[in-house]
Amino acid sequence: MATITAAMVKDLRESTGAGMMDCKAALTESGGDMQAAQDWLRKKGLSKAAKKAGRVAADGLISALTKGTKGVLVEVNSETDFVARNDQFQGLVKMIAQVALEVGADVEKIKSAKVGSVTVETAIADAIATIGENMTLRRAASLEVGNGLVSSYVHNAVVEGAGKIGVIVALESTGKIDELAVLGRQLAMHVAAAKPFALDPAGLDPALVKREKDVLADKYRQQGKPENVIEKIVESGLKTYYKEVCLLDQAFIHDNAKSVAQALKEAEGRIGAPVKIAGFTNFALGEGVEKPSEENA
Repeated sequence: MATITAAMVKDLRESTGAGMMDCKAALTESGGDMQAAQDWLRKKGLSKAAKKAGRVAADGLISALTKGTKGVLVEVNSETDFVARNDQFQGLVKMIAQVALEVGADVEKIKSAKVGSVTVETAIADAIATIGENMTLRRAASLEVGNGLVSSYVHNAVVEGAGKIGVIVALESTGKIDELAVLGRQLAMHVAAAKPFALDPAGLDPALVKREKDVLADKYRQQGKPENVIEKIVESGLKTYYKEVCLLDQAFIHDNAKSVAQALKEAEGRIGAPVKIAGFTNFALGEGVEKPSEENA
C-alpha cells in the first residue's frame, strides 16, 4: 500500500479545493496516484476545479519577442527569483530571444548559434560563472505567418518583454496591420488569462477528451443515471468543457458576452479582411518543473 504523506494531501487540496479528509481518501483509493485522485474527487463531485495546471516551481524569465510575421518565446531558468532581477541575466534572456527569432525554436540550434565571437551556450556558461547560480535554456517556441503578424503579451513583466507568463499569437490576414495589432494584443492577453489547451475541439488531445468523457460518465453512473441518459449528459458536458479549454469557444475576456470566435468575426470589419488565428503558444514560468521540497533537499 502506498504511503500517503501530508505533503501529498496538501498538494491535492491546493489543486482541487476539496477538503483535507476527502483528499486523503482520494489518495488512498488511488494508491497515491495524483491524477487518479483528482478524477476520484471529480466523480464524487468533491473537486472545485475541473482543471488546474501544475504549480510553478522554477525561477527565471520568459521572454516574448516579435518582428512582423515572426514571433518567439524562450524560457531561461535560474535557481532564484533574485537572479531573474539581475541586469546581466535579463540581458542574457533578451539576447537568447533575439537569436531564437533568427534561428528558430530548436534549443540545440539556439545554444550553438554565435553571438559575436561566442556561442549562446558559452554566454550562458559565462553568466553562470559570473553570477554564481545555475541557469539553463529550458525551451523555446516560434510562430510565423505569410501575411499578417505575430503579437505578444507578457504578464507580470520584470523587464520589458520578459516576465513570468509569455504568450505569442499568430494572425493571418491581409487587412490593416494597425487594427490587426490591436486584436493580436487582446488575444494574447486572453490566452494568458484563460489558458486554452487548443484552438478548437479538433486540436485537443484525444486522450484528454476521453478522460473527460470517462470522468463525466462515471460521475453520473454513480448517481444511478441510465446509460442512454448518461450519453446525452456527457455530450452536453463536453460542450461545456470545450467552452473552458478551446480558444475559439471561450468567453472573450474583453467582452464576456461574446465568444472569441464572435469577437474575431466582429474585428474583421475594422481590419477590412478575414482574420484567422494561425496558432498560439503560452509559456508559464517553471510549469512542469518541481523544486526539491525542504524535507527532500
